[in-house]
Amino acid sequence: MAALTWLVAAAPWQVDFSDGEGGDLVISFASVGHDPGRTPSPEFVATATGRGTAAAPRRALFVSDDSRSWGNAPGFAEVLRQALGLVSERAPVERVLTMGLSMGAVSALIAAQAVPVTAVLAFGPQWSVRADHMPEERRWSRWSDALPPAIWPVTPLPAPPTRAVLFHGARDDLAQALAFPVAGNVDHLIFPDLGHSDLVAHLKARGALAGLVESALSGDRRRLLRIAASAGGRRRARFAG
Repeated sequence: MAALTWLVAAAPWQVDFSDGEGGDLVISFASVGHDPGRTPSPEFVATATGRGTAAAPRRALFVSDDSRSWGNAPGFAEVLRQALGLVSERAPVERVLTMGLSMGAVSALIAAQAVPVTAVLAFGPQWSVRADHMPEERRWSRWSDALPPAIWPVTPLPAPPTRAVLFHGARDDLAQALAFPVAGNVDHLIFPDLGHSDLVAHLKARGALAGLVESALSGDRRRLLRIAASAGGRRRARFAG
């Protein structure tokens, strides 16, 4: 695992940093994690830092939310700006990619509202976990029932020129997937045979994650869609049809 160092802490937010080379920066946001009694651990460490690719060592930030707020805890934007500023002081940052799974995917999308982001890879993001917007969604009720006042009651999509790619498994995430609006700067991939907990593991097993990050950072949309299709993803318009 890449060596991570503490960079910023402002409860409930914690940001760790992996130093590297080049002008790219990946910001990975943690999901709720497996142990509700502990701060979620950094995720996508190998992918974010480019391990095993020509991009290594790539600079990366890892953001955890001890409160599991889906980006609604106070200070989110300020912590991101502070962390990005500290990284930029070491060397200029030219392109930023945010990514995450589930709650982390929501945070990755919200982050594009706070800092300049080139592209977002959002795996299994919820359009909303709030009962007044998605009453049938109870998988994360342990945390969603205690959410603070809504800064983001539904998950925002970034404005151009930022590009976003949403990935959803159709087995149990289709309602969340179809609630997202369609946007010209957003590609939406549906995986018919996968569920929420299977999606990233499947993409990792197929060796797709590194290529998705590289093509998103470079703006190679054709390559990104080809990688997703080879792993079983269908573009939302075709899936719905």
